[in-house]
Amino acid sequence: MNKLISARYSILAPVVVVLAACQPAPEPSQSQIAPQTSEQKMEFRVDPFWPKWSELPEDWQLGNVVGVAVDSHDNVWLTHRPNSQPGAENTPPVIAFDVEGNVVKSWGGPGEGYQWGTQAHGLYVDYQDNVWVGFGGGLPYDITTRATTDNAHVLKFNADGEFLLQLGEFGRGTEGSNSTEFLGQPTDVYVDPESDEAYVTDGYTNRRVIVFDANTGDYKRHWGAYGNEPDDGATVNFDRNGPPPQQFSTPHCIASSHDGLVYVCDRQHERIQIFQKDGTFVREQAVTVTTDAGEVGGRPGDIAFSLDPEQRLVYMVDMANAKVHTLDRESLRIVETFGRRGRWAGQLLSPHSLALDSTGNLYVSETTAGSRIQVWRPFYEQE
Repeated sequence: MNKLISARYSILAPVVVVLAACQPAPEPSQSQIAPQTSEQKMEFRVDPFWPKWSELPEDWQLGNVVGVAVDSHDNVWLTHRPNSQPGAENTPPVIAFDVEGNVVKSWGGPGEGYQWGTQAHGLYVDYQDNVWVGFGGGLPYDITTRATTDNAHVLKFNADGEFLLQLGEFGRGTEGSNSTEFLGQPTDVYVDPESDEAYVTDGYTNRRVIVFDANTGDYKRHWGAYGNEPDDGATVNFDRNGPPPQQFSTPHCIASSHDGLVYVCDRQHERIQIFQKDGTFVREQAVTVTTDAGEVGGRPGDIAFSLDPEQRLVYMVDMANAKVHTLDRESLRIVETFGRRGRWAGQLLSPHSLALDSTGNLYVSETTAGSRIQVWRPFYEQE
């Protein structure tokens, strides 16, 4: 591993400086990546040398990185917005890296048979290593009517970028949260390997989870907060001390645990709601962050489950506080936190999505001011 960071690594951040507090992670041994025991203490250490940007074309630069996922080979996939940052226009919108940080796949953009949107949002790799790319949050957007006139769809490709399926339609995001055909700025996807159903959080315009057949695109079911029928009426100003909001406000991520529960990040309402696969509500938990100034809300952007069979922990991106939290899955209370606001390696400006590989490496993508992807590697110390 290089001892110094190449100046060409600056493609990942406007300023690249490594402090003593952010030492590069050592190469993990098998003992370090084994499941944690009660006698071991685990911490995440940033690896500032991943990926190997110094070996890429000089005109490659990332725009806002709005999705990250890991496939069955531990390749790390991302999607970014080439039109969001000057200099990123020539970079393929979808890129996959191997564990060492080498590019193994790159593709994306307009093609025959599908509609490539103007603003990507979210990426998911399913159990067959198909790649799902969502489009949402785009402009023009009318805040008074909660309507978008463009990005309102999800595309499914194989790992080589061959188009397989489209959900929703570009320019048809105004049909409402009870439409069985059209989407409203979707944000994330999860595919259930048991039923081959695609669950979509839908999203910036709509206020629901909607489920489709992952192969045919046929509509299956949908639900709003608490498993109820979603309502597109006027929103109520969110008050953490008031009654719980009865509708979603930007459902931003969706994931399922081994025991068949579906977790939804209700970003603007600062909570996670849990459902059965048929939409039956199970429970919810507000995300509360303790700071020097007291308790504040955390905005869940994305989650991943720990590698132990019981999945006792949940890793969560906090978009409001630029941190990554470790939650106890039973209570969804924060037990550990890392990250602080900044541009240096190991710091975060605009965290958006995260993914965990089979050895416990945690990948976090950033949008807007960050426009990069970083990896934190697990390191175990004997207590």
